[in-house]
Amino acid sequence: MTPGGDFDGLAAAVTGGASGIGLATARLLAQRGARVAVLDLRTGEVPEPLTGVVCDVTSDDSVRAGIEAVVAALGRLDVLVNNAGIGAVGTVEENADEEWSRVLDVNVLGLVRVTRAALPHLRRSPAAAIVNTCSIAATAGLPGRALYSATKGAVLALTRAMAADHVAEGIRVTCVNPGTVDTPWVGRLIASAADPDAERAVLNARQPMGRMVSADEVAAAIAYLASPAAGSTTGVDLAVDGGMAGLRVRPGRG
Repeated sequence: MTPGGDFDGLAAAVTGGASGIGLATARLLAQRGARVAVLDLRTGEVPEPLTGVVCDVTSDDSVRAGIEAVVAALGRLDVLVNNAGIGAVGTVEENADEEWSRVLDVNVLGLVRVTRAALPHLRRSPAAAIVNTCSIAATAGLPGRALYSATKGAVLALTRAMAADHVAEGIRVTCVNPGTVDTPWVGRLIASAADPDAERAVLNARQPMGRMVSADEVAAAIAYLASPAAGSTTGVDLAVDGGMAGLRVRPGRG
């Protein structure tokens, strides 16, 4: 194993990997030696050496075909990063049933479909790992995020249940809980606000560190959890949130 090459010889698949946290993760895994496939609705701009595979996580047929395409291209599958997800804004009364179904379908059932299709291949790996992208919304009450929080709470519970189900098979399952990440989706939310500068300031300030989390920082946490170096780590959630979940700082004191 060369320095930084802790993924040498391994193959990884990253859902929602064409932008944001997913793309940052795919690039980092490749830099550290993995052969990486990105599964996304649009993969036309996925940079080399990443392999793009078109996949819709709301379709079981598309997911199964996508995972088979990954294994055909890479020859194996050792690491699965379940990152695909969508956001939702509103209190519990402000989203229609159709929106609840749509977001649950992507954020929860999408993870289920991809994992289900990947498990037969992961069982053949000597270093199998699944890392789910969860959220601070699973562990802290955020205003105007009822639907999104419900889906991420489910992801957290699924992570622990999956870890228990598959630990005897040598498959580790963990998740990351990012705070507010400076991604294209958050950028669009900021741009749609009445005062974008003020909205960005609010999102920065709610992390005790005083800024939003970067996609690269979340990617680093995912890579750690997925690495064989974390071989005794399973069933855990790792916060990457600037202290948002656990710190209670005094205003003006840091």
